[in-house]
Amino acid sequence: MSPAPRRRSVLLATAAVTAAATAPAGAATPVRHRASGPLVIGHRGAAGWRPEHTADAYTYAVRAGADWIEPDLVPTKDHVLVVRHENEIGGTTDVAGRPEFADRRTTRTVDGRAVTGWFTEDFHLRELRTLRTVERLPLVRNRNTVFDGRGRVMTFQEVIDLARRLSGESGRRIAVFPETKHPTYFRSIGLPLEEELIRVIRRNRLTARECVVQSFEPSSLHRIAAARLGLPLWQALGTSGSPYGHAVTYKDMMSPAGLREIASYAQWIGPDKSSLVPPHTLLADAHAAGLKVGAYTFRAENQYLPAAYRRSTAPNDFGDAFAEYAFHYGQGVDAVVTDFPDIAVQAREGLRG
Repeated sequence: MSPAPRRRSVLLATAAVTAAATAPAGAATPVRHRASGPLVIGHRGAAGWRPEHTADAYTYAVRAGADWIEPDLVPTKDHVLVVRHENEIGGTTDVAGRPEFADRRTTRTVDGRAVTGWFTEDFHLRELRTLRTVERLPLVRNRNTVFDGRGRVMTFQEVIDLARRLSGESGRRIAVFPETKHPTYFRSIGLPLEEELIRVIRRNRLTARECVVQSFEPSSLHRIAAARLGLPLWQALGTSGSPYGHAVTYKDMMSPAGLREIASYAQWIGPDKSSLVPPHTLLADAHAAGLKVGAYTFRAENQYLPAAYRRSTAPNDFGDAFAEYAFHYGQGVDAVVTDFPDIAVQAREGLRG
């Protein structure tokens, strides 16, 4: 396809998904079948269209065709698992404007980094319930700020319940894909994630079709594996450095020997999408080790796309996201983690053509 027609098709597709995003949530037509091809995982729901980790974001993702939805897990002071991108919630809730919580602002060292703000571990669940969610990236996704104040902090249990309701609505089995966030840190302050996560999984009798657990820290996954829950595990991989508290580097973990080690306790790896672009051989090496590969994080804005797929110099304009999906689908990834599950699903449907 020549550049001009392709640009025109991208603009038309973008207009379509934008129209869908601004329509009332109840007006969306749920996707009732899963196409063959890679799994589509709604990153924190549909974070490109709604404030992340909200019921609206998760619902939008599933109605757009996502197969799994991703909640990041952090604990409250009373050790309830809630879903937030980070335990610091100054940028994802209205806590900074709540005078009754002004004295909770503090500085903590999380995974070796000093962070100042408000932290879930300093709030009981009943207090978090009074907060309202806001868009984390308002300068990037100004359109999402219209939903500020309309959602609240969800518990992991509520995400499970929502996934089951949406499974019934869509006629598809929707899996939850929880990530243990900063597990070493939380264990160090007496709020370990794994034990509570295991209790919730057992209480809900989640099966391998309903739950896949992920972490960047191998020690966290080893604790989950020891519980013998029968669930797939996903080793997330950074682009540099090491998992916090571990001597092994991500580079070593992505070597053939490192991948064989991962395959001894996990079924998936989750690398940054850039780690799968030739001349990297990670995708083939992982498949050779018996691992499935899910790449993160796919977004539509120019600033998050490789230079070849950008369509203007404005960083927050949409580029040719469809072309990036087509490349990775063509390489043979098993899943994509995306802020825009609707675009990922449309791109997957294009595999049939």
